[in-house]
Amino acid sequence: MSSTQPRAVLHGSRWTPYRAVLGSRVRSQASHRASFGLDLGSSLLVGIVELAEVAVLFTSVSAIGGFDLAAILLVFGLADLCFSVADMVFGHCDNLPEYVRTGRLDVFYLRPQPLLLQLVTSDVSLRRLARAAVGLVALVVGLAVNEIAWGPGAVTLLLLAVLSGTATFSAMFVMAGGLQFFLVNGAEMTNAFVYGGRYAATQPGSVWGRPLVVVFGFFFPMAFTAYLPVTTLLGLPAFAGLPGWVGWCAPVAAVWAWLAALLAWRTGVRHYQGAGG
Repeated sequence: MSSTQPRAVLHGSRWTPYRAVLGSRVRSQASHRASFGLDLGSSLLVGIVELAEVAVLFTSVSAIGGFDLAAILLVFGLADLCFSVADMVFGHCDNLPEYVRTGRLDVFYLRPQPLLLQLVTSDVSLRRLARAAVGLVALVVGLAVNEIAWGPGAVTLLLLAVLSGTATFSAMFVMAGGLQFFLVNGAEMTNAFVYGGRYAATQPGSVWGRPLVVVFGFFFPMAFTAYLPVTTLLGLPAFAGLPGWVGWCAPVAAVWAWLAALLAWRTGVRHYQGAGG
């Protein structure tokens, strides 16, 4: 056996436990078809209701904050798609307070794998695919009804927006998880900026007050998940004083979000002393 073969086997075995856990979770959900169908239906209904709320609001007026219904479909679809994918992968970081109280998190410490990677792969909620489908449909419709100067730049901007938006929302879940090591029953507080930020991201940032612009525009960069890339894509004005190309900075916002998230997570893990501590 060559010297490269053991390395390949070792590298492959590193991901085997994660694939096994995720595979078992997927099979267990798919095996209960009635329950799985109800979960998918309820998740789909929630997404449709939220989209309907936006449609009703923007059909009542010609435009809000410079955005008409066609433009807001792009914002809603992009933000909802990115959030739903991030929620499916990182959303069960919300369970961290329960894991701490029950001592389950201590079991993760006994395994020779990174704690965050174990937490991320400990579960998967396939029902969130229905929410992602609503966002994808809204995005496709928005791309069809808006006048977009298609070309390599527009396609690249759209792809970057999807990837960066998903990364930014994922970072928010990780940051919220890191803060749970310090907070007592603080899930509601962290949900305020995670899920509140998701709602803000589906609205035109031009209607935000100055405090919201600071919080959700730059500190928690929700504006870079959908609103600012759409303003660049459609040639619409962004926040006062920002250039038209600011939507291209979505990857920078995602990096900033992950730096803050990893700092919060690393600090929280170092602070944690066990379920009895």
